[in-house]
Amino acid sequence: MRAAVFFDASAPVGRNSRFWLLLVLAAVIAAAGVVGDSTATVIGAMIVAPLMTPIQGIMLATVLGDRANLIRSLLLVLAGAVVAVAIAYLVGILVVNDVLADTNAQVAARVTPRLIDLLAALGTGVVGSVALVRRDISDALPGVAIAISLVPPLSVVGLTLESGSVQQSLGALLLFMTNVVAIIGTGIVVMSFYGVNRLTRANPDSASRVARLRGPIVLIAIMVVIVGAPLTWTSVSVAARSIVERQVFSVADTWSQSVGWRVSSVSSVGSRVSIRLEGPSPVPDAKQLGQELRSAGLDTASVDVTMIPVLVGNLGP
Repeated sequence: MRAAVFFDASAPVGRNSRFWLLLVLAAVIAAAGVVGDSTATVIGAMIVAPLMTPIQGIMLATVLGDRANLIRSLLLVLAGAVVAVAIAYLVGILVVNDVLADTNAQVAARVTPRLIDLLAALGTGVVGSVALVRRDISDALPGVAIAISLVPPLSVVGLTLESGSVQQSLGALLLFMTNVVAIIGTGIVVMSFYGVNRLTRANPDSASRVARLRGPIVLIAIMVVIVGAPLTWTSVSVAARSIVERQVFSVADTWSQSVGWRVSSVSSVGSRVSIRLEGPSPVPDAKQLGQELRSAGLDTASVDVTMIPVLVGNLGP
């Protein structure tokens, strides 16, 4: 396991150069995939990205009490994250349009992480840690690389920063931190379960094992609190917006059917809700819609309505 994740003198020749080569390529691929809104390209970047290795190095060094490799792995993760963000920022400069959640699905999927993302990351982190301990299931590592998103959120951080949205960049950074915490936290638990922390101890009695595990347990608790608080707040905000969107859609759909129109979409950004309506000319008066929304207890001051007339013609012979 040390040979698999540590970047010290005992590491295989070329590991450092391989790490930086793959990281730069993964960052370029991820940034291009996000800009092009291509899921397949972003998945390719996930497979190429090598950040999982030093993150697991932090986990293993914590369990073994190896301070030198802990610092080395931590610095490598931080430096790699900075490089990935910087590359995405430079790619954003080359793009004419802003790359933001309003117009890009790849960005939108990564700027509002929720508790469910932490749950998925924890499950994926367990698989990655078990694959590190058990060579017979190492074939699962490509799936782990796809499931646990590391470089794409960093690319979103750089692209949204260049586009001027600090809030969205912080959301993507929170997703990255969530995945890192999940890998380290679950890894410590898995390593302790398999007794890896006893391998460097000459007298592994039960009392000493409890004392040695106290530090990792405290570390896990701190990391969960650090990412859990903002994830909880985001989850509550998303749930509240979803409830408002459903209420607005229900009222708008009933009204639009009564005038021969239809609701194309209902979306929200912050506290503002946008309704998009389509239908034949003439454009109906939306005052009745406003009255019905107020009757449903909704604040129409934060509701924007876009009405698009649709003309249907016959291109016969």
